[in-house]
Amino acid sequence: HVRGVTGPSEMEPHLGEVSLRFSRLPMFPFFDLAHYAASVMSLKEQRGAVEVSCHSPIACWLSAMLYCFGGSILSSLMLGEPPVAFLANTTNVLLASSAWYLIFYCPHDLFYRCLSCLPIRVLVSGMKEVTRTWKITGGVSHAHSHYKNAWIVMIAVGWARGAGGGLISNFEQLVRGVWKPETNELLKMSYPVKVSLMGAVLFTMQHTHYLPVEIHDLMLFYTVFLVVTKVAMMLMEFRTSPFAVLENALGSFLFGFQPACMKAKGKAKVSYNGGTSVSEFTSGGETGDSVKKRHAKKSD
Repeated sequence: HVRGVTGPSEMEPHLGEVSLRFSRLPMFPFFDLAHYAASVMSLKEQRGAVEVSCHSPIACWLSAMLYCFGGSILSSLMLGEPPVAFLANTTNVLLASSAWYLIFYCPHDLFYRCLSCLPIRVLVSGMKEVTRTWKITGGVSHAHSHYKNAWIVMIAVGWARGAGGGLISNFEQLVRGVWKPETNELLKMSYPVKVSLMGAVLFTMQHTHYLPVEIHDLMLFYTVFLVVTKVAMMLMEFRTSPFAVLENALGSFLFGFQPACMKAKGKAKVSYNGGTSVSEFTSGGETGDSVKKRHAKKSD
């Protein structure tokens, strides 16, 4: 070896040490707080949420808790555990409640405006993605402790823990008096739900020894992918999912999606937080307005 030059064999131990230290990174309080802040901000940006906060603070608070602890609630239900177990962690509930209060009720909206500044929002969103990795790995390990090597259960619980807030969005909307069944995440998955499912599959394969990689290395690589992709989507204002090309190819190959079907699917716009806004289409491909006009002509 030449003095002062680091070879590939010497880099591997350093990389392993970095990933090992990263896997031991505590989520409380800073990363958890970022997760709560990003979740409550996403709630506030939903249509009608501010009005609900004015006339029903309790409903608004409950919606915020579903956003913040939706993964824990859904995974507990799936494993037959008390869905209110998250309330036992009083410190985290108070931390999430503090974020909710400041974002919704701070005078002159100062706290929300501060967090909405692009550099701060990018930082908060990146830290939230770090917590997603910890939630998925925790869900997979927790499911394995109940059902040994039941990989379908492990994937489902890991997915629920990582993307529970999105998966129970219809129930959260009911709390605010909104009923939009067309926004069901299983019908039109948002990017966070898709990437959480991918992570649940990867960590389950690693846990069952089908993926020959150390858990701390996988956590580092997956988290880097999450953070880089999220930041790129926010800075470059991507309106489509990064998986769109792959989804179209696999959908056409495995399920025979036709071009017309893929075009209709593309009508859904992807927002910064991964949610979708669904266009009003009937099963025949007509818009709601055209149907109304046709019915009006018939009535005439």
